[in-house]
Amino acid sequence: MEHHPKPAVPAIVTLGGVQILSWGGSFYLMAVMANPIIAETGWSQQWVYGALSLGILVSGLLAPWSGRLIAGSYGRVLLASSGAMMALGLVIMGLSHHLLLFLFAWLIIGIGMAMGLYDALFATLGTLYGGQARGAITGITLISGFCTTLVWPGTALLIHWLDWRGACFAIAALLCLTVLPAYWYALPAPIKPIVKTATKQRNASGDLAPALFWLLCSIFTLASVIMTAISVQLISLLQASGHSLTAALAISAILGPCQVGSRIVDIAFKRGHPIWTTFFSVGLVAIGLLLLTLYPKFALVSMVLYGAGNGLRAIVRGTLPLVMVKPEAYAIVVGRMARPALIGQALTPLVGGYVFQQFGANATLWLLCLLALINVLLVGVLKQKLPALKPKT
Repeated sequence: MEHHPKPAVPAIVTLGGVQILSWGGSFYLMAVMANPIIAETGWSQQWVYGALSLGILVSGLLAPWSGRLIAGSYGRVLLASSGAMMALGLVIMGLSHHLLLFLFAWLIIGIGMAMGLYDALFATLGTLYGGQARGAITGITLISGFCTTLVWPGTALLIHWLDWRGACFAIAALLCLTVLPAYWYALPAPIKPIVKTATKQRNASGDLAPALFWLLCSIFTLASVIMTAISVQLISLLQASGHSLTAALAISAILGPCQVGSRIVDIAFKRGHPIWTTFFSVGLVAIGLLLLTLYPKFALVSMVLYGAGNGLRAIVRGTLPLVMVKPEAYAIVVGRMARPALIGQALTPLVGGYVFQQFGANATLWLLCLLALINVLLVGVLKQKLPALKPKT
């Protein structure tokens, strides 16, 4: 199968920028917007955050559908349309005066997330560029690593100026104006005609052996569950470990720079097989969590290690399957693997909240450590099953 030459730097920068807007207008939105929504509407915190879980769940259920469309050479169209779908959800959200309408808005945003976040973009890049997509994926995750640093203060400013409903409309307008032209500029049209490529879809999902497929699924799902649990509960866990709220906020702020830093380091080792990046990712996460659990006073060091490992997770998600399957099968395999990871992410706040409430912070941390150590073992098993450690080009 023919592929385009590797993407140019301006295209990678554009894709990284549009991912910041897409994540900021969906997955990361509620971190800043939940409290103003609760204050104005009186809806319970459980329902407001539950709406985000609904969006993640919908995006997980639709991920294989998204992968099939991308394998049929519709990736560019799907990504370009994602901004309008997210914008529609945000407009409905801004108009919501009843909880059911608010939940429906997040169902729509969830569809947009399935169309336009990392999984869809990485699958499209793998289909368009084959092995050349690795550098682009690393570059995009490097740029979008600044997402929360930019979108949380930006969203807070919009809420301050326009209230939360006005902020929804403003973000919707921004997505409508930028997403479609950005993808149309940064992504080339597929080389193969849609009709010819679509016939390969039926066989492509069988390209990866079931044992390898489920190993990858398990590794990515555990990594996503740990990341979501830490994102939701880190401040509470740090406070329960004896840190003040100010200290907990300062420690958690180190995660963003560490994630970006680890991605810069990965660029230096881009010729190595992604299984080594995977080992570093799960290993650093496990060491960081163990250090936090056993020695809470070293929380800053533990979060530096965890942040570095988690920063590599986004790269691994795109690059490890890329060297294990044919490019024409990549989109379908990535779409199928995204489903359990996203469903796990959707359920994590509910399960994590229950464990924290019933058994306390220490039990929650030990559970996360156990999951992290299991993931290290799973990556070891995967390495044994890989026939060769030379990345495909």
